[in-house]
Amino acid sequence: MDSEKFLKHPLTLIASIFIFLLIFNSLGLKLPISVISQDRGAPLVVDGTGKVAVVPDIAKVTLGIEETGTNLLNVQKSVNQKSKDLVDALKKLGIDEKDIKTTSYNIYPEYNYGGGVVPLSSAGAEIAPAPGRIPTISGYRVSIAYDVKVKDFEKVNDVLTTSTQKGANIVGNVAFEVNEDTKNDKLGEARTEAVKEAKQKAEGLASAAGVSLGKILNISESQEFPSPVAFRDAGVGGVPVPTPEITPGETEFTVTVSVSFEIR
Repeated sequence: MDSEKFLKHPLTLIASIFIFLLIFNSLGLKLPISVISQDRGAPLVVDGTGKVAVVPDIAKVTLGIEETGTNLLNVQKSVNQKSKDLVDALKKLGIDEKDIKTTSYNIYPEYNYGGGVVPLSSAGAEIAPAPGRIPTISGYRVSIAYDVKVKDFEKVNDVLTTSTQKGANIVGNVAFEVNEDTKNDKLGEARTEAVKEAKQKAEGLASAAGVSLGKILNISESQEFPSPVAFRDAGVGGVPVPTPEITPGETEFTVTVSVSFEIR
């Protein structure tokens, strides 16, 4: 008899719940039922870095000629003639004309404020005259600047020496670069190394955490390739100075990637 009551008891409970739900539904009432859902977990994001060193194969030399005088036409003629001599001398050294680029040609007036000639500021701006003084033009300054690409490093020192001999009195710096084809190849190598390192990191982390990696969800990269630069001052007046032996050293291309992996 006790066993029969036990078997009937669950059926009675189920029937009671069913009747209870029918009553609530007929009255238009709603039970406070909440559904809990969980979004997919955040992806695993790792970084990888690849570095490749390469010897630069291009030297970029900054050259310039600057003169001053009271007659603008005469100053221009002098600068133009020296510029022609300079370019011709560079060509004789084997520098291609397309690798000799004029970067600026400037003419600045110099003013006299009654107390002597006052030059322009370093930015080329006119200096305000003293109260009560009317400035007058006392002369002109003419300058021209070039960027010269030297692909044969053995000629870099010859370019510097010849330039000063031909009237270049402004020599800014020598910057070493890598040609575009080599740069793209080396960046590709660095990129491959960076992705390889990122995958190894992700696999190690996943193994340690007891999860498995899925597909790659996102990947981004940043690049860094500073060029070593050698500075050299040729002085003023085109007077040759002792020329140092210039060596390019190495340029290091660095690529850093950030890779997001799906976790399973």
